[in-house]
Amino acid sequence: MTKKTHPTPLLDELKSGPWPSFVEGLQRLAEDDEKPGADMMKDLMGQLDHSYENRMGYWKGGTVSVFGYGGGIIPRFSEVAEKFPESSEFHTLRVQPPAGMHYSTKLLRDMCDIWEEHGSGLIALHGQSGDIMFQGCTTEKVQPAFDELNKIGLDLGGAGPALRTSMSCVGHARCEQSCYDEVRAHREIINGLLDEMHRPALPYKFKFKFSGCPNDCVNAIHRADMAVIGTWRDDMQVEQEKVKEHVAKVGRKQMIDTVVSMCPTRALSLNDDDTLDVDNKSCVRCMHCINVMPKALSPGKDRGVTILMGGKRSLKIGDQMGTVIHPFLKLETDEDFETLVEFTEECIDFFAENALEHERIGETIDRIGLANFLEAMDVPVDPNMVNHPRTSSYVRTDDWDVEAAKWFEHKKAKAAAK
Repeated sequence: MTKKTHPTPLLDELKSGPWPSFVEGLQRLAEDDEKPGADMMKDLMGQLDHSYENRMGYWKGGTVSVFGYGGGIIPRFSEVAEKFPESSEFHTLRVQPPAGMHYSTKLLRDMCDIWEEHGSGLIALHGQSGDIMFQGCTTEKVQPAFDELNKIGLDLGGAGPALRTSMSCVGHARCEQSCYDEVRAHREIINGLLDEMHRPALPYKFKFKFSGCPNDCVNAIHRADMAVIGTWRDDMQVEQEKVKEHVAKVGRKQMIDTVVSMCPTRALSLNDDDTLDVDNKSCVRCMHCINVMPKALSPGKDRGVTILMGGKRSLKIGDQMGTVIHPFLKLETDEDFETLVEFTEECIDFFAENALEHERIGETIDRIGLANFLEAMDVPVDPNMVNHPRTSSYVRTDDWDVEAAKWFEHKKAKAAAK
């Protein structure tokens, strides 16, 4: 017999606004009685409306896992199971997406078929965690669902105090602004650290994100403990004929208003002959001008990555942007990628040994000081690591000459090694 739908007046109210509502998706799954997860979704909607009415959450955690893994499953057990028995267990499987979010239509269909068979049919893609969220599964179905997902090439992501699922933008496969091979960097780093993801043993979570250019489409700079962001260190490429075409199309006023005046460091100027001058030393790679005129402007030819650490959303000490640790690294040869992987492994080891419980790496760096962290990582201090220009002229300059000598010695050794 088909289970009756619970009255959900508060959820129905959410559908009345001008924007698409998640309730419509839940309702569509609940009304399809031919699907195995329909009864679960009906009770889920009843419990959700019950929560809204009482302004209380009725989920509690627990322990659910698959063989050989200590993470990747988010357990949810209902505290009102007697009233909504079909949604008494509503676990979520966090699954790693393909690097660069490259899916085939067959893979997407297989994912949907597996989850309709073993779960509720509700799938959420990515979000800020980067995971494919297979939501709504009973304890007994978790292992069979994982086995089927594993057969089509998917693996669990991270949850708890562990390395979390990483994200990389679509990058050089589709984007002309890409400055390195994001997918290779993503896979080489994560494949070497899968134990840290599947068997939680860190003080707290650790996230990697890989963006191909300073547009930072995966929000790496403020959402990743280690952000690998593409950049360049020579002059921006300018095709003056394309600049002239753009000016002829939109007019000088719009060109000045939407490109030249919007440069945060005033590094652009429009000449009388409608060519563009770029003060490359002042350019901060904001990407605005390139985004407006992608045919005329593009990143330079000497491309690589900047590595930043410590980005996070609010918790102990509030939101943090990443701090520059390596201003520029080339990522072209096998040796370049090996250097990157070795550095990430050293950072994970340092985090595991020195962070306090429930402390992100950015908070660790804030607590011990950036200079001490760089010394531990054997990274020489670089003027390009400056967080922001000093705002007070009353500063101590103890050991200034010593640090300057170290910097020049480092530059000399680097030049000799080439």
